[in-house]
Amino acid sequence: MSGSDSSAVAAANGPVQDPGDLRPGEEIVDLPAHHDAGLYFIGRIRTPWPARSACPRQGDIAHGPLCRIAVDGRWARALTGIGRHSHLQVLYWMDQARRDAVLLSPRGAAAPSGALALRAPLRPNPIASSTVALVDVDGYVLTVRGLDCVDGTPLLDIKPVRCPMASEEPITT
Repeated sequence: MSGSDSSAVAAANGPVQDPGDLRPGEEIVDLPAHHDAGLYFIGRIRTPWPARSACPRQGDIAHGPLCRIAVDGRWARALTGIGRHSHLQVLYWMDQARRDAVLLSPRGAAAPSGALALRAPLRPNPIASSTVALVDVDGYVLTVRGLDCVDGTPLLDIKPVRCPMASEEPITT
């Protein structure tokens, strides 16, 4: 693999992480050499938190700080009608999270758990999901409450929590 090829793989797989920053019981794997899907970042999220260490563990939809979701202008028309929804599901890419962790040791947990059994940011595909309260729409900038991500986080998608086409039937298993 040439130097430019390895740089492309590293960019696709996220930041290179130091295995020395693992907690006891945590485990990592080698990442695949290629990725299966392409994603478009459709905007950026603006929050008061400059680093992961400053972010809350969960967003506070009632009392959390106002945050802005700045949608790229090319997607502005995709926001048509968004103001009629009080709550949105926001999907974003945790670009600073390591992607090779398979076992994690949450603080205070008696034993490690698999990355897919937790809501931790460390996962193979660092996609986060937050339900937010929509406070205001100004062009292609949404003001919301309930986020818990680093300032500048890439935006993947926005969906209403409920829409007229959604079933009102409760989900049962």
